[in-house]
Parts: sequence; structure tokens; C-alpha cells
Amino acid sequence: MVAVTYTVAFHGVEARPVEVQCAVAPGLPSFQIVGLANKAVSEARERVRAALDALSIALPSKRITVNLSPADMPKEGSHFDLPIAVALLSALGMIPQEEIGACVLMGELALGGDLVQVAGCLPAALTAASDGRSLICPKASGAEAAWVEAAAVFAAPNLAAVLHHLTGQNLLELAQPGEVTTGQSAKDLSDVKGQERAKRALEIAAAGRHHMLMVGPPGSGKSMLAARLPGLLPPLSPAEALETSMIHSLAGLLDEGGISRERPFREPHSTASMAAIIGGGRSAKPGEVSLAHNGVLFMDEFPEFPRHVLETLRQPIETGEVMVARANAHVKYPSRFMLIAAANPC
Repeated sequence: MVAVTYTVAFHGVEARPVEVQCAVAPGLPSFQIVGLANKAVSEARERVRAALDALSIALPSKRITVNLSPADMPKEGSHFDLPIAVALLSALGMIPQEEIGACVLMGELALGGDLVQVAGCLPAALTAASDGRSLICPKASGAEAAWVEAAAVFAAPNLAAVLHHLTGQNLLELAQPGEVTTGQSAKDLSDVKGQERAKRALEIAAAGRHHMLMVGPPGSGKSMLAARLPGLLPPLSPAEALETSMIHSLAGLLDEGGISRERPFREPHSTASMAAIIGGGRSAKPGEVSLAHNGVLFMDEFPEFPRHVLETLRQPIETGEVMVARANAHVKYPSRFMLIAAANPC
């Protein structure tokens, strides 16, 4: 028997649908995961085996094959644990196929069967809504995903709760959205005494969304002024807050599922690498220019940043988006931000 569940794989801020197919057939006992999975996904078989053992469910002495389709799309992350476990339970006849076909699943399994929080539940909920499916995710991620009102989001504490929900024994309650923080930044421009010309320049930059360079000796208040710029900017609109939160969700930065209406303020150190500023690494993750989307990117000691890092800021400043190109991934992230730089004349 072949059972199919659904989950997502991330490509930038986009969550692409993935079919998790599980087949249990006669043969030498084995448990294989195929479909261009990375190390974290391949290790899921041991976490699934331990989680099922915690539920007193023994795997049969048969050949178990899990395919992640489309097989040519790279898969990475621990959120494949839950859909693999549910597909296996369905292939064993413990969960009806029609129940698991109506939902998208994601979550990391602890060895005892508990579900651990994973990143990216907000864009995953958007994909589930567009496909007309519900989303089942860890309880710690439910408040974040519930912001997508078009999708029914169920937050489960463990694998047993998911099993009971899908078999109709004990239905999960709908997750509730996290808190919205609408207050302005605690740092206010009225805290700064003097520096009238600098404060006037900061107000003009905030009004016109201009980039700004401050040059002055150490201790003259450049960093203090820059940190108070978000207090001059208007709160994020609902569309901007959702767009910014999707990037922060991928980076695992959403605090208890809450969505902030304040402008992000990012302050990378001058020793940051190009991948940290622009984005990249093995999985082409978002960098500081994308985490500062719709907000402020403050670069102190501006001349101390490597020249090649500063040169790469041209594209995101000009176009409002950045293309992270790697051998196995070409990912586009939004990056509309205000650049505030500070430098010493010496």
C-alpha cells in the first residue's frame, strides 16, 4: 500500500508543495528516504522510529520506502519528520488516506514523540490555504501560522495528538494568532540632547525614506541617533507586517508567534561576511538586507566593512530585492530598507 501526505519545501520566502509517499512492501527489513533529501531529512527515520516506539507502535519487518516528490527539488530541514511519520502510519492502515490528504503537515519529532517548533510555518500556512488544505504543525508554531486566516491551523503537542485528530478520536482545537505589538520603539529621539542638525537630517531621511551617512568622531552620538530612527517611522501596514514576518519566520526570529508592527532594525557588525549581509550559505538563507526589509539597516564603522560586501549592496538598494545565486539554488528575497551608515573621519 502507498500512502501520501503533504508538506512543503522552502525556496526563498516561497513554500512549495511536496508529496511524501510511503510504501510498505515485502522484502528485507529496511527504512529508506529518497528524493534529494539532505542529512537532516535522512536522519528523520531514526527520530520517527523512536517516536513510534514511544507510542508502542512497532515497525513491521518489511521494506519501507519514503519518496519526497518532486524528487529533483532539494529538501532540507527537520520539519519533514511529522509528514513521514503520518504517511508511515497511514501505510500501515492506522490512519485513513482521505484524512491525511486534506492537510499539510510539518514538525520535528523528539525521541519521545513530542513535536518541536520549526521555522517557516507562516509561509507554509499560505501554501496550505492556496491549495485548500489545513495545516497541522507543532504547538509552539501554531500562533505564528494562525495569522493566515484562510487556512485552518491545528497545533499539536505530540505525535499521539495528531494520530487521535486524524482518526477522529480527539480533535485538535484551532490555533489562535499570537499577539500584535503596535507600540513605538522604546528609544525616542527626545532622549537625545543637542545635535539639532543631526536630528533634523534624521527627520528628513525618515520623511523621504532616504539613505543617510553620518560622519563624526567617536562618542558624538551617531549610533544613538540611528537606533532612534525606527521611532520616527510609521508602523508597518498589515501587508508589510505579513511580508516582513514571512522572512523572519524562515529565519526563526518570530517571538512566540507574535507579529510586530514596528519597523525592523538590524545592526550587523563590521566583521560580518557577505553571506551574512546579502544572504547565502549552503541553503541560501536570507541575510541582513532581507531581515531589514521594510525597516532600517544600520552599518556602524562603515569603512571597516570589506569592500566586496559594500559593493554587493548596490543591487538591493537599487531594485529592492536581492538574488542569492548558488550552485544548487537561485533564490530571490525582498530587501527594501533604509541604509543608515556611520563612519569616523579618522
